[in-house]
Amino acid sequence: MSSPTRSPRRMAPEARRAQLVSAALDLYGRLSPENVAVEDVTRAADVSRALFYRYFSGIEELHVAVLGTVTEELVSRVALSGDGPPDAQLAGALDVFLDVVERHARAYVALLRSGSVVSTGATDALVDEVRDHMVALLCERGGVPDPAPLQLMTLRGWIALVEGSVLAWLESGREPDRTVLRDWLVAELLAMLEVTDRHR
Repeated sequence: MSSPTRSPRRMAPEARRAQLVSAALDLYGRLSPENVAVEDVTRAADVSRALFYRYFSGIEELHVAVLGTVTEELVSRVALSGDGPPDAQLAGALDVFLDVVERHARAYVALLRSGSVVSTGATDALVDEVRDHMVALLCERGGVPDPAPLQLMTLRGWIALVEGSVLAWLESGREPDRTVLRDWLVAELLAMLEVTDRHR
C-alpha cells in the first residue's frame, strides 16, 4: 500500500494559500465548518501550524476565504443564457445554483444560517454579492435595467425565498424532489412578477 503524498515543502504563496483553502473545503464535505479546527486543516494539508498562521490569522479568516470560493463559484456559474423561454432559462440557472449548493451543502448552510459561528460581517458581504448578482441578472435578462421599487422588492423577495427554501431543503434531507423544488421556485417568481405588474 502506497503512503499518502506529502505536501511539497516549497510552494508559491498563492498556491499554498489555495492549498489550505482547498483542504478546508474538502473537510467541509464531511464536517460542519463550525467543527473544523486549525489542526484539522493542517493535518489534511500536511503542513505545520506555523505555516498555517503565515497565511491566515486564525480559523475565522480561513472560513471567510473558503466560503468566498463558494460564492465566487455561484457568481461565475449562475447565468441566464438568453436562449429559449424565460421559465426555461430560469430553470437552467436554478439547476446550476443547486448543483453548486449541493456540492458545498455544509458551507452553504453555514453561510446563510443566522447565528452560525462562521457568520461575520465579511460572510454577510459574500451573501450580498450573490444576491446582487442574481438581481442584476434577472433585471438584465428581463429587459428591466432600471426596475421600479416594487419590481426590485419582488426580485429581492424571491431571492430570499430561494435562500430560505433551499436552506430548509438541505436541512430536511432534500425533500421534495429537486426538480419539484426548482419548478416551484420558477413558478413562484412568475406569479410574484404577475402580481407586481398588476400593482404598478
